[in-house]
Amino acid sequence: MFGIGSQSDDALAPAGEFDPDVNPTPGAFLAGHDVLEGDDHVAFHETTRDLFEERGVYDMTFGYNLADLNLDTRHREAGYRYAVDADDPDVLRAEFTPTTPFCPQSHTLTIGSFRAWNGLSDRHDFDLVRVRVADMHQRSTAINDELEALETEYRETGELPDPDDEVAGSPDESPASTGRPDPGDAPF
Repeated sequence: MFGIGSQSDDALAPAGEFDPDVNPTPGAFLAGHDVLEGDDHVAFHETTRDLFEERGVYDMTFGYNLADLNLDTRHREAGYRYAVDADDPDVLRAEFTPTTPFCPQSHTLTIGSFRAWNGLSDRHDFDLVRVRVADMHQRSTAINDELEALETEYRETGELPDPDDEVAGSPDESPASTGRPDPGDAPF
């Protein structure tokens, strides 16, 4: 059962197994760090699925928990990969590779992921989960700059910024600059 939306189980690889052929290749944000493989990847990803379910981090295009993107055989190079930070083993790096370089949800999904992992940090073994979108995304620089600012504020205050204080969209993709309506309150 997938909750929001409808999704066929036929497209998903079995949960609880690490299949490198149905996971994105680790990108630049994870280079030089201890990339999780096998049971380590599976364990953190199962926790991720639970946290995303609780916080409503859903891919609306496919109608499922964002963690299920890693299992979707139709998008073998999309989803999250993780690495323990080489300089601080209490920090996990998470890199999101969207299904396309122009995925319009990448900003919302990475912000929601950051908020889920760090807002429920008592559920995993890391003091901080740093999140970035893969460089292949056309707006990776702007999105990653915003993620870095959220991370800095979280590190300085120990609290997640109030979502009502955050700008809807990245600095160069606000509703006013795009002509799109304001998306309102995000579910996370």
